[in-house]
Amino acid sequence: LPSPVSAFAKKPKTQGAEEGATVVFETETEKPDAKVRWQCNTKDLVSDDKYVIKADGNKHSLTIQAVTKEDGTAYAVIAGGSKVKFDLKVKEKEVTEEVKLELKEKVKEEVKEKKESQAPDMKTDLTGLFTEKPQSGEVTVGENINFVAKVNAASLLKKPTIKWFKGKWMDLASKSGKNLQLKELYDRNSKVYTFEMQIIAAKPSFAGAYRCEVSSRDKFDSCNFDLTVHGGCPHTHSMDGSEEAGELDFSALLKKSASKSQVKNEPDEDVWEILQKAPASEYEKIAFQYGITDLRGMLKRLKKMKKEEKKSEVFLKKLDPAYQVEKGHKMKLCIDVANEDVDVKWLKNGQEIQSTGRYIFESVGNKRYLTINHCSLSDDATYTCVVGDEKCTTELFVKEPPVTITSHLEDQMVMKGERVELECEVSEEGATVKWEKDGVELTRDESFKYRFKKDGRKHVLIINEATKEDCGHYTVKTNGGESMSELMVSEKELEVYQNIADLTVKAKDEAVFKCEVSDETVKGIWYKNGVEVKADARTNITHIGRIHKLTIDDVKPEDQGDYTFVPEGYAFNLSAKLNFLEVKIDYVPRQDPPKIHLDCMGHTADSTIMVVAGNKLRLDVPITGDPAPTVVWTKGEKVKLLVFLINIEGVLTEGDGRLHVESTKGHCIFTIEGADKQDEGLYSVIVRNPAGEDKADINVKVVDAPDPPSAPRILSVGEDSCVVQWDPPKSDGGNPIIGYVLERKKKKSYRWMRLNFDPYTDTTYEAKRMIEGVEYEMRVYAVNAIGMSCHSAASQPFIPVAPTSEPVGLCVDDISDTTISLKWRTPEHLGSSELDGYGVEYCKEGSDEWVPAFEGLTERTSVIIRDLPTGEKMQFRVRAYNMAGPSAPTSLAQAVTIREIMQKPKIWIPRNLRQTLIKKVEETINLVIPFQGKPRPVITWSKDGEYLNPKQVSVRNSDTDTILFIRKSERKDSGKYEVKLQIENVEDTASISIQIVDLPGSPEKLKIMDVWGFNVALEWKPPKDNGNCEITGYMVQKADKKTMEWYTVYELYRRTNCVVADLIMGNEYIFRIYAVNMVGLSLEPCFSADGAYIQKTGFEYKPPTYKEHDFSEAPKFTHPLVSRSVIAGYNATLSCSVRGIPKPKVTWYKNKMDISNEAKYRMFSKQGVLTLEIRKPCSFDGGVYMCKAVNASGEDVVECKLEIRGPQTGK
Repeated sequence: LPSPVSAFAKKPKTQGAEEGATVVFETETEKPDAKVRWQCNTKDLVSDDKYVIKADGNKHSLTIQAVTKEDGTAYAVIAGGSKVKFDLKVKEKEVTEEVKLELKEKVKEEVKEKKESQAPDMKTDLTGLFTEKPQSGEVTVGENINFVAKVNAASLLKKPTIKWFKGKWMDLASKSGKNLQLKELYDRNSKVYTFEMQIIAAKPSFAGAYRCEVSSRDKFDSCNFDLTVHGGCPHTHSMDGSEEAGELDFSALLKKSASKSQVKNEPDEDVWEILQKAPASEYEKIAFQYGITDLRGMLKRLKKMKKEEKKSEVFLKKLDPAYQVEKGHKMKLCIDVANEDVDVKWLKNGQEIQSTGRYIFESVGNKRYLTINHCSLSDDATYTCVVGDEKCTTELFVKEPPVTITSHLEDQMVMKGERVELECEVSEEGATVKWEKDGVELTRDESFKYRFKKDGRKHVLIINEATKEDCGHYTVKTNGGESMSELMVSEKELEVYQNIADLTVKAKDEAVFKCEVSDETVKGIWYKNGVEVKADARTNITHIGRIHKLTIDDVKPEDQGDYTFVPEGYAFNLSAKLNFLEVKIDYVPRQDPPKIHLDCMGHTADSTIMVVAGNKLRLDVPITGDPAPTVVWTKGEKVKLLVFLINIEGVLTEGDGRLHVESTKGHCIFTIEGADKQDEGLYSVIVRNPAGEDKADINVKVVDAPDPPSAPRILSVGEDSCVVQWDPPKSDGGNPIIGYVLERKKKKSYRWMRLNFDPYTDTTYEAKRMIEGVEYEMRVYAVNAIGMSCHSAASQPFIPVAPTSEPVGLCVDDISDTTISLKWRTPEHLGSSELDGYGVEYCKEGSDEWVPAFEGLTERTSVIIRDLPTGEKMQFRVRAYNMAGPSAPTSLAQAVTIREIMQKPKIWIPRNLRQTLIKKVEETINLVIPFQGKPRPVITWSKDGEYLNPKQVSVRNSDTDTILFIRKSERKDSGKYEVKLQIENVEDTASISIQIVDLPGSPEKLKIMDVWGFNVALEWKPPKDNGNCEITGYMVQKADKKTMEWYTVYELYRRTNCVVADLIMGNEYIFRIYAVNMVGLSLEPCFSADGAYIQKTGFEYKPPTYKEHDFSEAPKFTHPLVSRSVIAGYNATLSCSVRGIPKPKVTWYKNKMDISNEAKYRMFSKQGVLTLEIRKPCSFDGGVYMCKAVNASGEDVVECKLEIRGPQTGK
């Protein structure tokens, strides 16, 4: 494949320098006459006081003097089509101790002057909590500075709280760390708090305004001060956006680029909802995260939204505090009203909304709807629903969706001076877009270099008269995406398709100089012997398309000379010579034989005339002879074309009208109109008269543009390139092929982009500068000296994809006499294409003939290769394959001998089996014992020296482990199991102990040894069967013979005797005991043969005497009766409450008359609450009602007045 050739023999490299130093970048070009341009941030540099540019042959240099921080950026050098980028890194100049002292003195003087000139802050002197305020200060980069504030707490009831801020609202308490320290001291004698903020290793970004606030209950004070940092660029920010503890520069947090989201589409989040749910301490963090600038304004609106509203009798369900909708979508507001028949009004910012096509009112039952169709930014407002005197309000926020790019920019390649239009289409009409070139924003400058056109959703960037400086990457950006395209401007050299030829003409004849160039727009000047030729009556100058002609009529001897054509703007010329032929014929009465005088126009060395297909073939033959000769034209095998007498002037035409002969005095002109391939051949002209004859042969060759090449084939693809190959055209048009021109386009685009302007001679081409993952097509043109063919058919679509990196970690996993097992890991870089699989190859050591280990590819990262020759040294390698083809191979570090290696047998007992394995009866036993050994060892299991019973125990063996399996274990399976590995005479053994445990048997011979007082002594013997494990204890239980309910006395008792205490006298008890081991309780207990009776003693119990407390209490009304006014005909109640011990007797009176037995009244008493119900009172029931409570300790009375009003009547 043809590799790209760089124009540089030596490239400049990235350098570092201190401020104030001088830096020199040097480079060398391959050609000494190459033009070199130096750039800084894509802008061309010119030689001045700052930059010195030198060129000496092929050596070029750029000198940057007095380097500053601003010079630390990206540079580039360009020669031809090659561009090399490099950087300059500028370090801060080290500050000496003397300079530091001078800076400190200067800072102290400036601070002192600032303190003297600074007026007191009247705003902060209102409460006067500060006894000493922090003062503004200045510091040099890298040094420390302290700010001190003092507060007198003698008059304060509570310890003061202090806060330090940077700017208006940046709390520094959470930023304490390596660059910031906050301290607090308290002097008990003077009762003064000292607060100190220390900034360590100051940076330029720490400069700015600060504020200190102190508060104590209802008192508050604040003070503002400034920090100035010298010796650095104040606009320098930290490069990463991480919140490092103690870092005071937060600007990087607000500069998160939207372009990084090209890949990710995060879900939209409602900031209002986040603020509503978040605590107040998180507001500032949310403001940082979501880029909120007007946090205070948003919190004010949020506060209004959070106000609790009183319960409404009109609204069952009110509007939410806020709603959010995307622009262009529909929004539906809904409320529930208590009365279905009530009318509602909707207001927008206090103005009533009228029903239109966009605003729709609906009423369904007790629900009322307001629908807003096609929401726009004007709908972002406050909406109110009014029902009578009550109303509910909500905020509607219309969110404008991001503007996306629907039609992307296309790559373009144009010629120098042409007009360029870069066009894209966005999703929103009238949207604002930003154009950038190589990362620099484009604007309308004074020269109107760039013009920006907006037509609906289309946006166009227009560049008038493109130059080489306009090459680069152009980007259009919206708030929802971006699109990039590349513009390449080529300065094509002028090609000469037809040169002017020397002419020899006779007097009175016409001389025509003709040339053809590649550019139709190029003008030119004709010169004769260095003097410009002006058009006159005999001289005619024409320019039609690519053809330039100089015609001289009626040639004279003074017209002889050197003629030159000079194209405007190009440093070359075309020259030819005009020879004047003077023919003198003396009159001789005798006859002259005929003679042919051929001119030199159109002749080559082999007397061949070439004519382009479709053009006119004109053969001008000067003839002399007396008498006038007869002319015969023939072609090829003496085929007579035309016979003409030279003394007859006129035109004779034959055949299809393309062939004709024109005769003038002494000339015969043979012409073929529209020559094609069949007109090619040898033409002969014969002249005869009585004095003799003459003959001349003219070879004519018809040439044309070549046929199109075959459709190109894509041989391989890379990350941003592809290799394309094609076959030459079947016909070269009679002229050798001088090269090919290639074009490419994106599959979904219609614009073809030319890859080369100068013909490319080979039939294999590497196309570069493509985008990985985008589908492309290619096509080819063939070029010869006549012109360019039609384009070929397009290639099959392809996608540039880089091969993966090589697999890693290839190693040998296992080996035998004829097989080998290999394993590896996936490549570190997979690219944008999926991995198709892996190919494994092997070859003998010393050979280059790699043999595939298997057909096709494998997706696994391990493989076993079989049928290898035993004892042969083999090398192995692995490649990863994707759409782009195979990756670089990964090989073993050294060749491997195919022979099984004797490996000593070794048993690897798992950690859990190195001690006795305990299992319960009927549990499954599955022992997996790994081992090593090659060849495969013989494995033998035994138990207690005997072979295993295959009906009870199963054994399974593999190359790496052996398994012992018992489906249901029994007590008899307990024992010591041995496993033995044997390879020839070498063996290894290991043993495993298994213990099968079961429930224990019941204890034996439980006896009551003694009974005294409330105690019983018991004794028993251990069980005969302990369940094949240790007895961990006994459970002792007792039961009263009357109830036979068992109670546990001891749960895990270790000994075989015990004393049961705290028994109840007069009762008889029996006892039982269970044995306990690690499995559980024994199935059956052991019972005592006899019971134990607890005897009663002879003493009598005398309870103590107490004086009974008198709880009696006289009645007292705790809640009196309340006078009431009720409407006649509706039941009325009178209530009061009373307390008293014993419960008092209650009597109701009306006007001092007992009404207890009257049916009109009902009396209730519940928990001391007394109620009198009067059924449908009338005017006669009005009066004074009294309630009287009486008990043995006294009585109490309460009364009220009841007024009966007449019923209301409607109008």
